[in-house]
Amino acid sequence: MRILVTGATSGLGRHLAEQLSRAGHTVLVHGRDPARVAQVAGAGRGYVADLASLAEVRSLAERVRAENDRLDVLVNNAGVGFGAPGAGRRLSRDGHELRFAVNYLAPVLLTRLLLPLLRRSAPARIVNVASLGQAPIDFDDLEMDTGYDGVLAYRRSKLALVAYSFDLAEQLRGEGVTVNSLHPATFMDTAMVHEAGVSPVSTVEQGAAATLRLIVEDVGTGHFFDGTAQARAIPQAYDPQVRRRLREATDRILSSRSLAG
Repeated sequence: MRILVTGATSGLGRHLAEQLSRAGHTVLVHGRDPARVAQVAGAGRGYVADLASLAEVRSLAERVRAENDRLDVLVNNAGVGFGAPGAGRRLSRDGHELRFAVNYLAPVLLTRLLLPLLRRSAPARIVNVASLGQAPIDFDDLEMDTGYDGVLAYRRSKLALVAYSFDLAEQLRGEGVTVNSLHPATFMDTAMVHEAGVSPVSTVEQGAAATLRLIVEDVGTGHFFDGTAQARAIPQAYDPQVRRRLREATDRILSSRSLAG
């Protein structure tokens, strides 16, 4: 299979890329740092892009489409965690709250742009790495301009990603492209977790095992998993009105003329 893994130069993403490569799959390795991308990709295919820039997300998708005649699996793994304790609100290059931008807007835009390739490659899969740590979206303050908290911002972005996954699974039902999201493991031993000042609870290997299952096995579509077990997201993720409002807000952001580049 040909598999694109975002955030594949460290933590869970790197472990996935290395395991998939050893199993004989063609892995498209994405990361922000050219040297680390080259190190993980080796003689394979590396793609450098900063997902905090929607223009770079577009360029990444264009290059993947130009260089690959098929894409069997898209793994949206790259993300920004809680951040250091007490850290303030940060913005993406486009002026969006950073966690909302990287954890939600970037995978949504990348998925939309790669859908034609995934459809042509059907049966194909989309795996969105989310979290059990979810919080309801406040549509009156979508990007937390007031009362900012990095943990809450992270949890809202992951709820948005899960809700989007359910929405997309319904849209693609019957087209041969499945969409699932998961909480791979709790506080894996990664740089993201250490930055937040949290003691690891799980290993990267545990998270990778759960994620690999969704990459290589047919588990249906429209599910949320806690590890390998089907689980329930918080209620807002299943609310059709919430998903409609999120979709409309996302469409407005991604169609903005300022992001046309």
